[in-house]
Amino acid sequence: MKRIKLVVAYDGTNYCGWQVQPSGITIEQVLNQALSQLLGEEISVIGASRTDSGVHSLGNVAVFDTQTRIPPEKICYALNQRLPDDIVVQSSCEVDLEFHPRKCYSEKTYEYRILNKKIPMPTLRHYTYFYYRNLDVERMRQAASFLVGRHDFKSFCSVKTQVEDTVREILSCTVEKSQEDVVTIRVTGTGFLYNMVRIIAGTLISVGIGELEPEAVVQILEQRDRNAAGPTAPAKGLTMIGIKFHKNS
Repeated sequence: MKRIKLVVAYDGTNYCGWQVQPSGITIEQVLNQALSQLLGEEISVIGASRTDSGVHSLGNVAVFDTQTRIPPEKICYALNQRLPDDIVVQSSCEVDLEFHPRKCYSEKTYEYRILNKKIPMPTLRHYTYFYYRNLDVERMRQAASFLVGRHDFKSFCSVKTQVEDTVREILSCTVEKSQEDVVTIRVTGTGFLYNMVRIIAGTLISVGIGELEPEAVVQILEQRDRNAAGPTAPAKGLTMIGIKFHKNS
């Protein structure tokens, strides 16, 4: 028996998120089916991040156990021939049987992209949130700086979150605007709560249009109340960029 790690990129537009569920097709379901057909075994992958419906990825990580004799580094090529065009395995390799992508220390990076102009661009409609009101990027940067560090992010997670500990560590949170009028919020942390990055994005948008002062983020964190933060930004603007594992990677 060997454990294989996959790095998976996907366009989440047509999927109901990562995790297998009763209604709607998911990334995990497609991978399980393709791998089972390819290897002739019942395969069930374990993903590092269970992204929501409509969220994209450039580098989510999944592992599975197999008895196949196919060289680990060749599995990605054979698998991609069986996957739809909107899911592509970037690499495959063998890892220790003890390696679990959700249990070892890692840094995850997400980007939330906002098309900030008066008229939308059709080629960006699936990968950015179109927002026509002018955003003050400097104010958003100031607000983002208050999120860096170890805090209780209860105000920045969905009320559906089923975890007792809502303390998380954000290593960096930056805001940049490109010449194409795309505002990118880039967040790196050691762990995230349900909808956390999308709520951060919605809150920073509120700061960018002047509804909140940058310093209000400090009070929002202290209140530990979802109603204190901004709205949850739409899923299509969110992309998982990648995961850096510090041990057994």
